[in-house]
Amino acid sequence: MQRRTLALALDLGGTKVDAALVDSAGEVIAGTVHRAPTGRDSTRESVADAVRHVTAEALADVLPDDRLIGIGIGSAGPVDLARGTISPLNLPAIAGLPIVALVQELRPGVPVRLALDGACIALAEHWLGAAAGSRNALAMVVSTGIGGGIIIDGAPVSGLSGNAGHIGQLRLRERATGEPATDGTLEALASGPSAVAWARANGWAGSTGEELAVAYREGDAVAVAAVRRSAGAVGEAIASVATLLDLDVAVIAGGFSQVAADYLELVRAAAAEAAVFEYARRVRVVESGLDGHGPLIGAAALVLR
Repeated sequence: MQRRTLALALDLGGTKVDAALVDSAGEVIAGTVHRAPTGRDSTRESVADAVRHVTAEALADVLPDDRLIGIGIGSAGPVDLARGTISPLNLPAIAGLPIVALVQELRPGVPVRLALDGACIALAEHWLGAAAGSRNALAMVVSTGIGGGIIIDGAPVSGLSGNAGHIGQLRLRERATGEPATDGTLEALASGPSAVAWARANGWAGSTGEELAVAYREGDAVAVAAVRRSAGAVGEAIASVATLLDLDVAVIAGGFSQVAADYLELVRAAAAEAAVFEYARRVRVVESGLDGHGPLIGAAALVLR
Protein backbone atom coordinates (compact mmCIF):
# COMPACT_ATOMS: atom_id res chain seq x y z
CA MET A 1 0.00 0.00 0.00
CA GLN A 2 1.25 3.47 -0.90
CA ARG A 3 2.24 5.61 2.04
CA ARG A 4 -0.48 8.13 2.84
CA THR A 5 0.02 11.72 3.97
CA LEU A 6 -2.81 12.47 6.36
CA ALA A 7 -4.32 15.09 8.61
CA LEU A 8 -6.65 14.33 11.48
CA ALA A 9 -9.65 16.65 11.27
CA LEU A 10 -11.88 17.55 14.20
CA ASP A 11 -15.17 19.46 13.89
CA LEU A 12 -16.89 20.61 17.09
CA GLY A 13 -20.38 22.07 17.00
CA GLY A 14 -23.44 22.63 19.12
CA THR A 15 -24.86 19.12 18.73
CA LYS A 16 -21.92 16.85 17.89
CA VAL A 17 -18.19 16.48 17.50
CA ASP A 18 -16.72 14.59 14.51
CA ALA A 19 -13.21 13.37 13.83
CA ALA A 20 -11.74 11.73 10.74
CA LEU A 21 -8.60 11.18 8.72
CA VAL A 22 -8.26 13.22 5.51
CA ASP A 23 -5.63 12.64 2.82
CA SER A 24 -3.60 15.20 0.89
CA ALA A 25 -6.19 15.31 -1.90
CA GLY A 26 -8.93 16.31 0.55
CA GLU A 27 -10.58 12.90 0.62
CA VAL A 28 -12.09 11.80 3.93
CA ILE A 29 -10.83 8.26 4.46
CA ALA A 30 -13.72 5.81 4.46
CA GLY A 31 -14.37 4.19 7.81
CA THR A 32 -12.43 6.79 9.82
CA VAL A 33 -15.29 9.16 10.68
CA HIS A 34 -16.17 9.03 14.38
CA ARG A 35 -18.91 11.01 16.12
CA ALA A 36 -20.03 11.81 19.66
CA PRO A 37 -22.91 14.02 20.83
CA THR A 38 -22.54 17.42 22.45
CA GLY A 39 -25.47 19.75 23.22
CA ARG A 40 -26.37 22.86 25.23
CA ASP A 41 -26.96 20.76 28.36
CA SER A 42 -23.58 18.99 28.10
CA THR A 43 -21.13 19.43 30.93
CA ARG A 44 -17.59 20.65 30.44
CA GLU A 45 -16.19 17.21 31.19
CA SER A 46 -18.64 15.38 28.93
CA VAL A 47 -17.64 17.54 25.96
CA ALA A 48 -13.95 17.11 26.77
CA ASP A 49 -14.48 13.35 26.97
CA ALA A 50 -16.31 13.38 23.63
CA VAL A 51 -13.40 15.24 22.01
CA ARG A 52 -10.89 12.79 23.49
CA HIS A 53 -12.99 9.81 22.41
CA VAL A 54 -13.43 10.71 18.73
CA THR A 55 -9.84 11.91 18.44
CA ALA A 56 -8.50 8.68 19.92
CA GLU A 57 -10.74 6.64 17.62
CA ALA A 58 -9.46 8.46 14.54
CA LEU A 59 -5.84 8.17 15.71
CA ALA A 60 -6.35 4.42 16.01
CA ASP A 61 -7.15 4.38 12.27
CA VAL A 62 -3.67 5.69 11.36
CA LEU A 63 -1.70 2.83 9.80
CA PRO A 64 1.98 2.18 10.62
CA ASP A 65 3.14 3.43 7.20
CA ASP A 66 0.97 6.56 7.23
CA ARG A 67 2.48 10.02 7.76
CA LEU A 68 0.26 12.08 10.07
CA ILE A 69 1.43 15.65 9.56
CA GLY A 70 -0.96 17.44 11.88
CA ILE A 71 -4.35 17.84 13.50
CA GLY A 72 -6.79 20.53 12.39
CA ILE A 73 -9.66 21.66 14.63
CA GLY A 74 -12.68 23.61 13.46
CA SER A 75 -14.94 24.81 16.25
CA ALA A 76 -18.05 26.87 16.76
CA GLY A 77 -16.98 30.20 18.18
CA PRO A 78 -15.81 32.40 19.51
CA VAL A 79 -12.32 30.91 19.41
CA ASP A 80 -9.09 32.28 20.85
CA LEU A 81 -6.21 31.30 18.60
CA ALA A 82 -3.53 32.75 20.87
CA ARG A 83 -4.66 30.65 23.84
CA GLY A 84 -5.88 27.65 21.86
CA THR A 85 -9.27 27.84 23.57
CA ILE A 86 -12.90 27.85 22.47
CA SER A 87 -16.08 29.34 23.92
CA PRO A 88 -18.95 28.19 21.67
CA LEU A 89 -22.09 30.26 22.11
CA ASN A 90 -24.25 27.12 22.01
CA LEU A 91 -22.10 25.24 24.54
CA PRO A 92 -21.86 27.68 27.48
CA ALA A 93 -20.46 25.09 29.90
CA ILE A 94 -17.19 24.79 28.00
CA ALA A 95 -16.27 28.49 27.77
CA GLY A 96 -12.50 28.72 27.64
CA LEU A 97 -11.97 25.01 26.96
CA PRO A 98 -8.26 24.50 26.07
CA ILE A 99 -9.03 22.25 23.13
CA VAL A 100 -5.60 22.51 21.51
CA ALA A 101 -3.83 21.31 24.66
CA LEU A 102 -6.46 18.62 25.19
CA VAL A 103 -5.88 17.17 21.73
CA GLN A 104 -2.10 17.55 21.91
CA GLU A 105 -2.07 15.28 24.96
CA LEU A 106 -3.30 12.43 22.76
CA ARG A 107 -0.54 12.78 20.17
CA PRO A 108 2.41 14.76 21.56
CA GLY A 109 4.71 16.24 18.95
CA VAL A 110 2.10 16.47 16.20
CA PRO A 111 1.20 20.08 15.26
CA VAL A 112 -2.36 21.15 16.11
CA ARG A 113 -4.09 24.08 14.40
CA LEU A 114 -7.38 25.68 15.47
CA ALA A 115 -9.82 27.82 13.47
CA LEU A 116 -13.41 29.00 13.55
CA ASP A 117 -15.67 26.40 11.94
CA GLY A 118 -16.89 28.94 9.40
CA ALA A 119 -13.31 29.64 8.36
CA CYS A 120 -12.87 25.90 7.82
CA ILE A 121 -15.94 25.77 5.61
CA ALA A 122 -14.57 28.65 3.55
CA LEU A 123 -11.22 26.88 3.21
CA ALA A 124 -12.90 23.68 2.06
CA GLU A 125 -15.19 25.38 -0.45
CA HIS A 126 -12.31 27.42 -1.88
CA TRP A 127 -10.08 24.34 -2.13
CA LEU A 128 -12.47 21.75 -3.53
CA GLY A 129 -15.99 23.14 -3.52
CA ALA A 130 -18.28 25.77 -4.99
CA ALA A 131 -15.92 28.71 -4.33
CA ALA A 132 -12.95 27.14 -6.14
CA GLY A 133 -11.20 29.71 -8.31
CA SER A 134 -13.02 32.69 -6.79
CA ARG A 135 -11.22 35.79 -5.58
CA ASN A 136 -13.62 36.97 -2.88
CA ALA A 137 -16.03 34.49 -1.30
CA LEU A 138 -18.30 34.00 1.67
CA ALA A 139 -19.14 30.52 2.95
CA MET A 140 -22.07 30.08 5.33
CA VAL A 141 -23.56 27.26 7.37
CA VAL A 142 -27.28 27.57 8.14
CA SER A 143 -28.04 24.95 10.74
CA THR A 144 -28.45 24.83 14.53
CA GLY A 145 -26.55 28.09 14.44
CA ILE A 146 -25.23 30.23 11.61
CA GLY A 147 -21.51 30.49 10.98
CA GLY A 148 -19.37 31.81 8.20
CA GLY A 149 -15.92 32.28 6.76
CA ILE A 150 -14.40 34.71 4.28
CA ILE A 151 -11.90 34.44 1.45
CA ILE A 152 -10.35 37.73 0.25
CA ASP A 153 -7.95 37.92 -2.71
CA GLY A 154 -7.85 34.12 -2.70
CA ALA A 155 -6.76 33.79 0.94
CA PRO A 156 -8.72 33.05 4.12
CA VAL A 157 -9.31 35.89 6.57
CA SER A 158 -9.10 34.96 10.24
CA GLY A 159 -8.60 38.28 12.03
CA LEU A 160 -6.59 39.02 15.16
CA SER A 161 -8.48 36.60 17.42
CA GLY A 162 -9.52 34.13 14.72
CA ASN A 163 -13.19 35.11 14.65
CA ALA A 164 -13.48 36.98 11.35
CA GLY A 165 -16.50 35.84 9.37
CA HIS A 166 -18.88 35.44 12.32
CA ILE A 167 -21.82 36.38 10.10
CA GLY A 168 -24.40 34.81 12.41
CA GLN A 169 -23.99 37.71 14.81
CA LEU A 170 -24.73 40.44 12.28
CA ARG A 171 -27.70 42.53 13.36
CA LEU A 172 -30.50 42.84 10.83
CA ARG A 173 -34.02 44.12 10.46
CA GLU A 174 -36.76 41.68 9.55
CA ARG A 175 -37.83 42.16 5.96
CA ALA A 176 -39.04 38.81 4.66
CA THR A 177 -42.63 38.83 5.88
CA GLY A 178 -43.59 42.49 5.86
CA GLU A 179 -43.48 42.67 9.65
CA PRO A 180 -42.41 45.81 11.51
CA ALA A 181 -38.64 46.16 11.67
CA THR A 182 -37.09 44.59 14.75
CA ASP A 183 -33.55 44.23 15.95
CA GLY A 184 -31.99 40.79 15.99
CA THR A 185 -28.99 38.81 14.90
CA LEU A 186 -29.00 36.74 11.74
CA GLU A 187 -28.73 33.59 13.84
CA ALA A 188 -31.70 34.63 15.99
CA LEU A 189 -33.77 35.25 12.87
CA ALA A 190 -32.69 32.51 10.51
CA SER A 191 -31.23 29.40 12.18
CA GLY A 192 -33.22 26.18 12.24
CA PRO A 193 -34.19 26.36 15.93
CA SER A 194 -35.07 30.04 15.57
CA ALA A 195 -37.34 29.36 12.61
CA VAL A 196 -39.07 26.54 14.49
CA ALA A 197 -39.49 28.72 17.60
CA TRP A 198 -40.97 31.56 15.53
CA ALA A 199 -43.39 29.18 13.81
CA ARG A 200 -44.51 27.73 17.14
CA ALA A 201 -45.02 31.22 18.58
CA ASN A 202 -47.30 31.91 15.63
CA GLY A 203 -49.51 28.87 16.13
CA TRP A 204 -47.71 26.07 14.30
CA ALA A 205 -47.99 22.77 16.16
CA GLY A 206 -44.74 21.10 15.10
CA SER A 207 -41.45 21.01 16.98
CA THR A 208 -38.56 20.18 14.63
CA GLY A 209 -36.93 21.43 11.46
CA GLU A 210 -37.86 18.21 9.72
CA GLU A 211 -41.52 18.74 10.58
CA LEU A 212 -41.26 22.34 9.40
CA ALA A 213 -39.95 21.11 6.04
CA VAL A 214 -42.95 18.79 5.65
CA ALA A 215 -45.37 21.55 6.61
CA TYR A 216 -43.71 23.89 4.11
CA ARG A 217 -44.14 21.35 1.31
CA GLU A 218 -47.80 20.98 2.30
CA GLY A 219 -48.30 24.74 2.06
CA ASP A 220 -48.91 25.46 5.75
CA ALA A 221 -49.06 29.26 5.91
CA VAL A 222 -47.05 29.63 9.10
CA ALA A 223 -44.38 27.18 7.97
CA VAL A 224 -44.08 29.02 4.66
CA ALA A 225 -43.72 32.33 6.49
CA ALA A 226 -41.08 30.89 8.83
CA VAL A 227 -38.95 29.55 5.98
CA ARG A 228 -39.26 32.79 4.01
CA ARG A 229 -38.34 34.77 7.11
CA SER A 230 -35.16 32.70 7.48
CA ALA A 231 -34.21 32.92 3.80
CA GLY A 232 -34.95 36.64 3.74
CA ALA A 233 -32.61 37.30 6.64
CA VAL A 234 -29.85 35.19 5.07
CA GLY A 235 -30.24 37.07 1.79
CA GLU A 236 -30.08 40.44 3.52
CA ALA A 237 -26.90 39.42 5.33
CA ILE A 238 -25.31 38.28 2.08
CA ALA A 239 -26.18 41.62 0.45
CA SER A 240 -24.48 43.46 3.29
CA VAL A 241 -21.31 41.38 3.07
CA ALA A 242 -21.30 41.59 -0.73
CA THR A 243 -21.54 45.37 -0.51
CA LEU A 244 -18.66 45.53 1.97
CA LEU A 245 -16.34 42.99 0.32
CA ASP A 246 -17.39 42.90 -3.37
CA LEU A 247 -18.01 39.15 -3.32
CA ASP A 248 -17.84 36.82 -6.30
CA VAL A 249 -19.80 34.05 -4.61
CA ALA A 250 -21.67 33.18 -1.42
CA VAL A 251 -21.80 29.46 -0.67
CA ILE A 252 -24.54 28.11 1.59
CA ALA A 253 -24.27 24.79 3.42
CA GLY A 254 -25.93 23.31 6.49
CA GLY A 255 -28.94 21.18 7.22
CA PHE A 256 -31.52 23.95 7.52
CA SER A 257 -30.63 25.28 4.06
CA GLN A 258 -32.31 22.07 2.82
CA VAL A 259 -35.60 22.83 4.58
CA ALA A 260 -37.23 23.78 1.27
CA ALA A 261 -36.44 23.01 -2.35
CA ASP A 262 -36.57 26.71 -3.19
CA TYR A 263 -34.67 27.97 -0.12
CA LEU A 264 -31.69 29.15 -2.19
CA GLU A 265 -34.01 30.83 -4.69
CA LEU A 266 -35.60 32.73 -1.81
CA VAL A 267 -32.16 33.72 -0.52
CA ARG A 268 -31.08 34.92 -3.98
CA ALA A 269 -34.20 37.03 -4.35
CA ALA A 270 -33.77 38.58 -0.91
CA ALA A 271 -30.09 39.33 -1.55
CA ALA A 272 -30.88 41.05 -4.83
CA GLU A 273 -33.69 43.07 -3.23
CA ALA A 274 -31.56 44.18 -0.27
CA ALA A 275 -28.51 45.23 -2.29
CA VAL A 276 -28.31 48.94 -3.05
CA PHE A 277 -25.48 48.83 -5.58
CA GLU A 278 -25.38 46.82 -8.78
CA TYR A 279 -21.98 45.30 -8.05
CA ALA A 280 -23.39 43.74 -4.87
CA ARG A 281 -26.21 42.12 -6.87
CA ARG A 282 -23.78 40.17 -9.01
CA VAL A 283 -22.80 37.86 -6.14
CA ARG A 284 -23.63 34.26 -7.01
CA VAL A 285 -25.53 32.49 -4.23
CA VAL A 286 -24.89 28.76 -4.59
CA GLU A 287 -25.19 25.60 -2.54
CA SER A 288 -22.15 23.84 -1.17
CA GLY A 289 -20.03 21.95 -3.67
CA LEU A 290 -19.10 19.43 -0.98
CA ASP A 291 -21.00 16.69 0.79
CA GLY A 292 -21.55 16.71 4.54
CA HIS A 293 -17.81 16.29 5.08
CA GLY A 294 -17.08 19.94 4.25
CA PRO A 295 -16.29 20.95 7.86
CA LEU A 296 -13.85 18.06 8.24
CA ILE A 297 -12.17 18.81 4.91
CA GLY A 298 -11.79 22.42 5.99
CA ALA A 299 -10.30 21.48 9.34
CA ALA A 300 -7.85 19.20 7.55
CA ALA A 301 -6.98 22.06 5.17
CA LEU A 302 -5.56 23.95 8.16
CA VAL A 303 -2.78 21.38 8.07
CA LEU A 304 -2.73 20.20 4.45
CA ARG A 305 -2.95 23.61 2.76
